[in-house]
Amino acid sequence: MKLQLDWSAYQDAGMGDAYADIPRHGGDFARAVAVCINSRQCEASGKQVMCPSFQVSGNPNLSTGGRVRLLKAALSNDLVDQALNDPTLAEAMDLCIACKGCKRECEANVDMALIKAEYMAQRRVHQGLSARGRLFAHLPRWLHHWPWLKIMMRWRNRSPWLAYIGRSWLGMVADRPLPEPARQAFDISQVSSNNAASGTEPGPASAPSSSAGKCIGSAEKLPEVVLFVDTFSRHFEPDIARAAIAVLHAGSYSVSIAEPAVMDAKAMRPLCCGRTYLAQGLIDAARVEVRRVVDALLPHIRAGRTIVGLEASCVLGLRDDARALGLGAELESVAGNVLLFEEFLAKEIIAKRLHLPLQAIGSGATLVHGHCHQKAVGATKAMRRVLKLIPGHQFSMIEAGCCGMAGTFGLEAEHAEMATAMAEQALMPALRAAPQALVVANGFSCRAQMRAHGDQRARHLAVLLRDALAK
Repeated sequence: MKLQLDWSAYQDAGMGDAYADIPRHGGDFARAVAVCINSRQCEASGKQVMCPSFQVSGNPNLSTGGRVRLLKAALSNDLVDQALNDPTLAEAMDLCIACKGCKRECEANVDMALIKAEYMAQRRVHQGLSARGRLFAHLPRWLHHWPWLKIMMRWRNRSPWLAYIGRSWLGMVADRPLPEPARQAFDISQVSSNNAASGTEPGPASAPSSSAGKCIGSAEKLPEVVLFVDTFSRHFEPDIARAAIAVLHAGSYSVSIAEPAVMDAKAMRPLCCGRTYLAQGLIDAARVEVRRVVDALLPHIRAGRTIVGLEASCVLGLRDDARALGLGAELESVAGNVLLFEEFLAKEIIAKRLHLPLQAIGSGATLVHGHCHQKAVGATKAMRRVLKLIPGHQFSMIEAGCCGMAGTFGLEAEHAEMATAMAEQALMPALRAAPQALVVANGFSCRAQMRAHGDQRARHLAVLLRDALAK
């Protein structure tokens, strides 16, 4: 089998271990699969993120270890391409929602989400891509090039007939709303007007900002921030990007927007982390997108600026999954220098550089739901640190695993029932138990899942902070 991802990081895994049980085929990919030590921690009950599909089904094949056992059998088969199509293995991998929980919680740090990307890529070589998979994969491109697609998505939510067509042709769930694109996508010109209002002036994305961070209480220069606006913040919830800019300006940081490095009509398509392509097994397309991001961000990193992203799945994609795309040292430089919005603010709090003019936002409590990828990198701690800045603010973390949306999983007809079961394990009951509470959820998928189940309250941390700024 020809591997689609770079698994060389695992080339020494299992060396000298007679019990490693490395499969005969698959090279370093097989070694990545075999790092599992069969402790069955993934089949434990309790408050953990990994293996949501196992948690709601009890099917051991749907745990990390169960998937490893099935993959080992396939990769040990001399007819490996046929073995990868085994229906039991196909179901187990299909129901992995790439939560990344195992990368953090498994004793051996099995990265089943990345393993699934390779598996999906192998299947794509032989089976191609469905119409639904093509739609989901190319959505970032198509939203930019085909504005009418946004109108169709809004119409679909208001037309049972179009919802039925979507179910019949694409296998999309018919009885739940799709996330709706905003009528006006985020535009860099909005940053210029925001900067004018705040008294700062950002430079273009390819050049240093003309306004360094202002001093607060010392001669120390504040970091210059380059905001990476992901596809979903750009096209679906642009107010999040505007709110993040307002908060950063209130803290006296200069802000510019990450834009493509080459200024031509094709390159000016907004940057994308490649997550939608990776999720569908389109590795070459994901590599093209990440290469564009690297070319755009590397000059900022070399100039000492801080890269800040808003969406956990996109930031983690650049920090972690992109390392398997074989893009070398330049990608490593980018991967090591991209922060989530909340991570950046928490870092500035620790450095005693962040001073936001915040005021109380009411007497009620706030419920906070962490995206699986936030939990995978420990970023919920940063959320707590930042939320403590709001005077008199009471908040609590929802003790829940995956919301069940998991990218597009909850929108797929054959998966919608399981997605709801995941949401109903803890998340939706917690929301129903506190109908008056504010709700913070930084994950686009998480907010979409709550809204699909009738709760419209969830908003990004950036929006909450913007609303708490002293007027």
